[in-house]
Amino acid sequence: MFYLNQSLQAWNTNTFNKTLKQEICSIDTDLLPLQQGLTQSSYALGNNLSATVLRVTSDKTHIHVKTGLFYTGVIAGCNCADDPTPVDEINEYCEVLLHINKNTAETIVTIIE
Repeated sequence: MFYLNQSLQAWNTNTFNKTLKQEICSIDTDLLPLQQGLTQSSYALGNNLSATVLRVTSDKTHIHVKTGLFYTGVIAGCNCADDPTPVDEINEYCEVLLHINKNTAETIVTIIE
């Protein structure tokens, strides 16, 4: 759980999507389920994160945002001197659902599988 205060302040304005994307990319990536979203690599990296807003809905208490996350991962090897496995970054993508509390900006994120 984390807080998206700037996004809550931008709610119902034409800058909401832009603000949300910027705020997601500025939070600690350990708070996002990037590791659970891996499909091609074995370890999620916190750098090169970008987000796209796919759908936004709301009810009385929460803003619900389906978001696509683009990031990179690596295939972790043994790191031995003779390990032929290159340590190249692999592009990854996952979708998450953000539930932003309209009163507190407290945000719960769940991965969409």
